[in-house]
Amino acid sequence: MADTTDSSFPYLHGFNKEEQERLYRQAEFGEQAIYRNIDFSGCKKIIEVGCGVGAQTSILLRRFPKIFITAIDQNELQIQAAKEHLGTLSYAKDRYDVRKMNAQDLDFSGGEFDGAFLCWILEHVPDPLRVLSEVRRVLRPGGRIFVTEVINSTFFLDPYSPNTWKYWMAFNDYQYDEAGDPFIGAKLGNLLSSVGFRKVQTRVRTWHYDSRHPEQRRQMISFWKDLLSSAADALVAKGYTTPEIVDGMEKELKSIQSNPNAVFLYSFMQAMAQSGD
Repeated sequence: MADTTDSSFPYLHGFNKEEQERLYRQAEFGEQAIYRNIDFSGCKKIIEVGCGVGAQTSILLRRFPKIFITAIDQNELQIQAAKEHLGTLSYAKDRYDVRKMNAQDLDFSGGEFDGAFLCWILEHVPDPLRVLSEVRRVLRPGGRIFVTEVINSTFFLDPYSPNTWKYWMAFNDYQYDEAGDPFIGAKLGNLLSSVGFRKVQTRVRTWHYDSRHPEQRRQMISFWKDLLSSAADALVAKGYTTPEIVDGMEKELKSIQSNPNAVFLYSFMQAMAQSGD
């Protein structure tokens, strides 16, 4: 569910135009849940790690009109898309800088930023501790960090959908085998504490929709179908799944969208902390 990684890194969703458009929809879809407790008031300079196409960058700039964001990424296609997207927003004018940079070796001085934002990115990097350590280094004492990450073991869907479950296991196996971590959200408290952040807090956020919320459930399952399908080419090419399972997964999710008794549940983790003195 991340915006981006290096073009040489096996990001399972790819970098084509369709995937870029999906990322904008994903950011819009998740805004209410993700930003409920994110607060950069009083901050001026924010670093966003893994900005991708600028989908979260634009939300941050809109919600916090006094901040300046330095957004970093390693993929040229995503960086170009971010610049184009942000360039269309009047409220973003002169309030951002998008740079190509390795998050494991930030080209900034210590204490340069008031805050840091990471969303759906650590699940894809091979050394999340190194990334968090670098972010801590470039934050001023007392600077705030907000991290949002996946806990893919929480996914639940009813009615039982065998092709979807087989595909989901392949999805997670691929990410794990390629030095990612589809369960990293549950580990954020340990990770942040181990690199010296203090006042570490974690909150589990859950999307749970059943017959009481039919329209939200339909929208979520549609979003989830797009998310899973975006990785299908990579998973088939690498032998993690088959075209038949992909087809079965897509048919099951389409059918469940209109099932009046369907249940969808997924949880993710948000962590907040401060850099040390």
